[in-house]
Amino acid sequence: MTRLSFVLSRLAQTVLVLWVVATLLFLIFRLMPGNPLVAYIDPTFTADMERALKRQFGLDQPLYVQYGVYLQNLVRGEFGRSFFSREPVSQVLGQVLPNTLALTFSALALAYIVGIFGGAVLAARRGTWVEGWGIPAVLATRAAPEFWVGMLALALFSFNLHWFPSTGATSPGSMYASWWAQVWSADFVRHLTLPAVTLALYLQGLPTLLMRSTMLEVMDEDFITFCRMRGLPERSILLRHAARNALLPVVTAFALGVGYAIGGNVIVETVFSWPGLGRALIRAVAAKDYPVAQAAFFFIAVVMIVMNFVADVLYSVLDPRVSHERR
Repeated sequence: MTRLSFVLSRLAQTVLVLWVVATLLFLIFRLMPGNPLVAYIDPTFTADMERALKRQFGLDQPLYVQYGVYLQNLVRGEFGRSFFSREPVSQVLGQVLPNTLALTFSALALAYIVGIFGGAVLAARRGTWVEGWGIPAVLATRAAPEFWVGMLALALFSFNLHWFPSTGATSPGSMYASWWAQVWSADFVRHLTLPAVTLALYLQGLPTLLMRSTMLEVMDEDFITFCRMRGLPERSILLRHAARNALLPVVTAFALGVGYAIGGNVIVETVFSWPGLGRALIRAVAAKDYPVAQAAFFFIAVVMIVMNFVADVLYSVLDPRVSHERR
């Protein structure tokens, strides 16, 4: 199998998985109990008025007809209108998506910077007290529930010490000329700190442990032995040779980290009332706002599936030791 054939095969699998996810989302929200138009229907509505409203949203059509229209709209990027706010779903999600991206990539940057250096230190100090205390600490932060860590952070740094705000992305009444001006403001950074650190504590486990295990493998390679025979300083061997060669799996794992971070945002944004995609998803499900919830679920699934595809392709392209040719 050539590299091109491998990429095309993975692309076909990605499209198939996206179709399955889209189909499951369609069925789940159609089969859920309750009236999806509860936000529209007034107690004074007659049966004829309710039927007219269902006809307006296409909910009076057979399920297979709704499915066909749903797939066509999905391909065009149209998700309909929110049942609750009456606004286009793309506009509703577009208002909160920038906040989610800011939280996601801030947490990822912090997690991978700490993880890369922490993993290298754990590998270099193998068998010492640093490794003995470091690995349990990494595993504990990885296993700790995000909502629990978030509540501890709120209780300590927000409610007791009053160092950081407890909710929102900006202080009430704050006005900014643009979203970029808001992002670079000190007020936004203060609101972002606690949720970003909470999410980063969960995400750092993967790069830390992956960097450590890869470093240990690289340290046993012949070229490391040759560097020691040449009399190179140990720090130079670790940083310039071992760490550089151990970075590749961590770099490709970054793509997977994007998907995990988007999924983990749902809990973190709910705990900190962060106005992002995850909080919009929870509110939409609670309000039976099916178009918004369906689009938010689908966006999160798309990010995770596409990032898995990107990670596979990156690894096959960047690592010369990996060959997809079979004779």
